[in-house]
Amino acid sequence: MSNLFGLTIESLVAVLLLLTILYCARLNKQIQVLKSDERSMRMTISELMMATESAERAIAGLKETVREAEEILGSRLRDADFYSTTMAEHVKSGEEVLGRLRKIAYARQLLATAEAEDEEPEPQPVKIPEIKADARSIAAAAQAFAERARMRVNGRAA
Repeated sequence: MSNLFGLTIESLVAVLLLLTILYCARLNKQIQVLKSDERSMRMTISELMMATESAERAIAGLKETVREAEEILGSRLRDADFYSTTMAEHVKSGEEVLGRLRKIAYARQLLATAEAEDEEPEPQPVKIPEIKADARSIAAAAQAFAERARMRVNGRAA
């Protein structure tokens, strides 16, 4: 019986040893999988770090581009403001010239009316002509007025 008892215990130890070896083999495979996962995780982390550095460089470039765009836009806005002010001054000057031309045209019409009254006893109503506000018509009216004034001066001198 003691041989049977010893054999049973040794058989039980052999079975437990076999189970331990199988369990260790299984653990070894899991450890290898974890190590390969660790390698892939390290590669993923390094790729993320490179992508982060690349994104930081891109953001720095975008910030520089925005700064340059703000400078350019600011200078263009200042130029546009300057040109707007200059144009407003020119428009005001043009309106003043137009007012003077209207006065000259009105005076010319009064002179023509006075000359006509000297010749004809019947008074005629004075009409102030509508002058268009574009530069060509103003220039043409001024040129015509100057020619008429020259003709009058030449007619009186002769």
